[in-house]
Amino acid sequence: MNIRARRRHLAFTALAVCTGLCGLLSGVPAAAQDYPSKPIKFLVGFTPGGSADLISRFVAQKLGERLGQPIMVEQRLGATGIIAQDAVSKAPPDGYTMVLLTGGHPTSAAMKKKLPYHPVNDFGMVSTIIEYPMAIGVRPDSPIKSFADLLARAKAEPGKLSMSSAGIGSLHHLLGEWIKIESGTEMIHVPFKGAAPAYTELLGGRLDVFVETMTFLNVNFKNGQVRPLAVSSSQRLKDFPNVPTISETLPGVDPTSWLGLVVSPGTPRAIIDRLNTELRAVLAEPATAERFAQLGGVPAPSSPEEMRSRVQREIDRWTRVVKLRNIERED
Repeated sequence: MNIRARRRHLAFTALAVCTGLCGLLSGVPAAAQDYPSKPIKFLVGFTPGGSADLISRFVAQKLGERLGQPIMVEQRLGATGIIAQDAVSKAPPDGYTMVLLTGGHPTSAAMKKKLPYHPVNDFGMVSTIIEYPMAIGVRPDSPIKSFADLLARAKAEPGKLSMSSAGIGSLHHLLGEWIKIESGTEMIHVPFKGAAPAYTELLGGRLDVFVETMTFLNVNFKNGQVRPLAVSSSQRLKDFPNVPTISETLPGVDPTSWLGLVVSPGTPRAIIDRLNTELRAVLAEPATAERFAQLGGVPAPSSPEEMRSRVQREIDRWTRVVKLRNIERED
């Protein structure tokens, strides 16, 4: 091979190597660097005015500002969020369609015989966003004075006291069932379609025990409309230092509700990492903590792996509760 041919061969080889390396190095990172280049769709599977809807809109605005593209909130109602979640589970894996998972997502997985998606593998987990405890209360004139008193009365008169939930299979319902398992008590489960009708029945004296999220009960505890008995957080709440946690009486019973951001499965990790980084920045803002406090919650950033582990762990927990209480699973 003469000198000119050898130089030409070396040049082609160098070009091929450079092209290969550039392709390897620029593939996924380039997608992240270019992302987002158009508006993002944020599906909301819950009714307007609820905590999931309010948080979705707050996060959409703040996150969109950081990403430099508008995040368009779109209502996709039905089946307690399952329709919206299914749409995201089957959307293109490009980071342009997102949805919230809620603390009710693991309970749905435990209660449903079949879902249109795998509750863990069919989502690209980004991060949890907010966490807020469940709480147990009674009307102000109730003879039940404390959580310990509630359990004592339930043991003394099995099946007499009534306890609300937001529906069969809801987090509220399964928390009540978990309490029964750990305390060896029996109380009547009364499902309602939302907090408002249960609250009306409580104040009317037709319901003994009210189980709800702090999103609803925060204000009602403060204004004295509901007497707090216990909260499900692992630690007592700063605003209610005299209200014990459930786990102080029943160790390990400390489930909290939450909201978390997910995208389609197969979304490049670089895009997920970009969303996680910007979302963490939003959650670190004082205005976010202030807004979340108004809803009875706190910012709860996580890694994608931590969120995925949490979802799986809670599915396992609620599946155990469903089995132990012989709760009929839904089609």
